Amino acid sequence: TEVTEKLEEVVLIWTKQIRQVLVESEQIRREADDVGPSAELEHWKSRMSSFNSLLDEIKSSRVKKIISILQAARSKTLKQWKELDGRITIAANEAKDNVRYLYTLDKFFGPLANASPVMMEHIPSLMNIVCMIYCISPYYNTSEHMTSLFLKITNQMINTCKTYLCEG
Repeated sequence: TEVTEKLEEVVLIWTKQIRQVLVESEQIRREADDVGPSAELEHWKSRMSSFNSLLDEIKSSRVKKIISILQAARSKTLKQWKELDGRITIAANEAKDNVRYLYTLDKFFGPLANASPVMMEHIPSLMNIVCMIYCISPYYNTSEHMTSLFLKITNQMINTCKTYLCEG
């Protein structure tokens, strides 16, 4: 029982740390007012990397051994652990899925940033892909995510026009 208690303490520390990571990931992002759409992709790539690292740690043999010992001891701390494990898995899947869909827009980010105001040729294809993301993505199709993406696309178009006007 002494070993079980020590292992439960370790799992409770991990639980607290994982909860903190989840809370921080769910906080509203602070971004510059004129940030472009590539920042959205970078955000999700960073989040995917963080959650994948966390998942790798959770699935490590060291953690699995501790969890199996606590399972054999019928520890009550495992209920919290399983719930957090599920939340981390969902967050990692969301980030991975969002990166996959946002990469389909990546080919437009360069032309959108470097084009003249005659970027209109890119807009229909860009909007078709945004529509596809909204219709297909199980995670990114919320009004919050879509608003953020449209805001960043619009920012990029405005910045491109401003740069063009200042150079002309």
